[in-house]
Parts: sequence; structure tokens; C-alpha cells
Amino acid sequence: MVRLRRRARERVRSPEDTATLAEHLGELRDRLIKSILALAAGGLVVFFAYDQVQSWLAGPYRDVCQANPDFGCTGDFLITDPLDGFATRMRVSGYGGFILALPVILWQAWRFVVPGLHPKEKRYAVPFVLAATVLFLFGAAVAWFTLPKALEFLVSFSGESVTAAFNPGRYVRLVTLMMVSFGLGFLFPVVLVFLQLVGVVTPRALSSARRYALVVIVVVAAVITPSGDPYSLLALAVPMYVFYELSILIGWLVARRRAKVAARSASPSPA
Repeated sequence: MVRLRRRARERVRSPEDTATLAEHLGELRDRLIKSILALAAGGLVVFFAYDQVQSWLAGPYRDVCQANPDFGCTGDFLITDPLDGFATRMRVSGYGGFILALPVILWQAWRFVVPGLHPKEKRYAVPFVLAATVLFLFGAAVAWFTLPKALEFLVSFSGESVTAAFNPGRYVRLVTLMMVSFGLGFLFPVVLVFLQLVGVVTPRALSSARRYALVVIVVVAAVITPSGDPYSLLALAVPMYVFYELSILIGWLVARRRAKVAARSASPSPA
């Protein structure tokens, strides 16, 4: 009994302690439960506010119909299946709930990962998470503002005897894929900066590969853009190349700072 109490007193609970597998699984379960509860709460909010959310999502569709009377559309969705309405509401609730719960999900993921990080890694983790979140949302916003041009381009290829009446489920799926594709594309500089920090690539190597990078960026933008229209392709490829140049600049600045710190530490201290 004395030995057990002594072991209990000697056990120090801190983020730096090595946890057992069961403790890791238990913490993972708690984080997942909290994330799922946040997702469910966000989904319920969007479910009951579906009319307002649907009206907002239909904005680009209405703009295209108003700007192009020859398309013959009114901006209203067309349901061809009795289950389309409910399925669309559930899909929108799921997507919207995930967006509302994203801060909680990221926080739970951060709290699960942070005990296993070294102090240097913890210092970089917060800026990377914040930068990734901001860039993803920025990319989704760019996709949203380019959506009317993409819809106009796609409908214009349907022919003169075709009336544009979109199915709500497929329309929501296209909007979601566009925003996710642009959001992931805008994470490009975060990946490049991370690779430079860990020494996988150097700013000089990225600088010498500009021509190849431009071709790869255009090809990737063409592949991941769901609509396939030139407006969306340019709206994604141009920022990605600008981010490529910015990541090189950040890599040079980081390398220069590291060189100064190394030279300062290597220089003999004054007597």
C-alpha cells in the first residue's frame, strides 16, 4: 500500500509526460465527442436557418439569370425527385455545421497534438494553424465571387433551346467543391514554407524551378477546379503563383535570420 501511494505521488501529470496508449485513446475519444457535439450543434443551427442559407447560396444563380435573360431562368431551383428537398437540406446542414464547428474542431485537434510537440514545434504550430485557416477561408471567398462568371460560362455552352433550371442538390455540391478546391489551393504557400523550414527544399531550389512551377500550378488548377471554366482557372492559378513567389521570399528571410543567429552564436564572446 505504501509503495502504491508513493508511486501515485511521484507521478507528475503534465503535457510533457509520456502517456500510455489507453490514455491517448481516451483523450482522442473525448476530443472526438466534443467535435461531434459541436458539429451536431452547428448542423442544427443551419437546419433551422435553411431558408436564409439557401437564399444566400442561390445568390450567384439569381445574378446570372438577371444578367442573362436569354438563359430563360428565374433563379428558382428545380426539384425532380421527392427526396431532393430533404436531401439538399441535410447536405447544406452538414456543410454549414462543419463550417460553424470548425473553430472547435481545430481547437480540439490542437489540444490533442500539442502535448507531443517539442517547444520549437509548438512555436511554429500556432502561426501555421492560423495562416492555414485564414488562407482556406480566403480561397473559399475567392471561389464564391468567381462563381457567377463560372455559371455564366457553363450555361452559355448549353445551347439556345435550353432553359437553365438547376437542381438544388447538384448546385450546392458544385458550390461546395468550388470553395473547398480554392481553399485547398490557397494552402499552397503554407506547405512550401513548412518544407523550407524543415529543410526539405531551399529557396534557391524553388527560385530556379519557377518555369516548371508555373506549368504545374496551371495544370493543378485546371484539374482541381470542378467547373473547368477559364475564369475559375485563372482565379486559382494566379494567386497560387503569387503565393509561390511569396513563399520563396519568406524562405530567404528565414534563411537569412538563421544565418545571422548561427554567426552570432559562433563568434567568440568578448573577454
